[in-house]
Amino acid sequence: MSHTGYTVVGTRQSRAFRVLWMLEELGQPFEHINAGPQSDSVISFNPAGKVPVLIDNGTPVTDSTAILTYLADKHGAFTHPAGTLERARQDSLTQFLLDEFDAALWMAARHSFVLPEELRLTAIKDSLKWEFERSQKTLIDRFSEGPFLMGEVMTVPDIILTHCGNWALAAKFPITQARLSDYLTMMRDRPAFKRAMTR
Repeated sequence: MSHTGYTVVGTRQSRAFRVLWMLEELGQPFEHINAGPQSDSVISFNPAGKVPVLIDNGTPVTDSTAILTYLADKHGAFTHPAGTLERARQDSLTQFLLDEFDAALWMAARHSFVLPEELRLTAIKDSLKWEFERSQKTLIDRFSEGPFLMGEVMTVPDIILTHCGNWALAAKFPITQARLSDYLTMMRDRPAFKRAMTR
């Protein structure tokens, strides 16, 4: 791969969307290899076969949250500086979203189409939806005055929350909090979000 700069490997329908959107927000040029999990082009960069993979000048970085954090730190945008209390709060929100939102949605996906049919437990989705609704209430208590999760500045957790919110709607997980619904509408209206959606 002779291309210098960024290459994103993974489909727009996966967590790779978070990385595509972040790069659009940063205004960074990049190449996009639209490859699914476990495909040869993914395994050549990430033996686990998971997407996304960010290739920065030939070096692969895996895990969407690690990639978002790396890009935010590298470009000094969409993040608070390391070692500040704001950054601690930002990282805490990120972990909360991964534990409460991403994990529930991924578990539902696994029992919908990822796992072999004989291992799927369709009934598990009821409890996951119940947890997802409860997590939304907790999240609203942690929301700033806005417009973003942490206030005036958009940060990494905003990208994760918006992606999970859209994923939830696609998976028919109810968004029960009006504040969250309005927020998702606002985020989907961002030009960089729309560019990432149409790639």
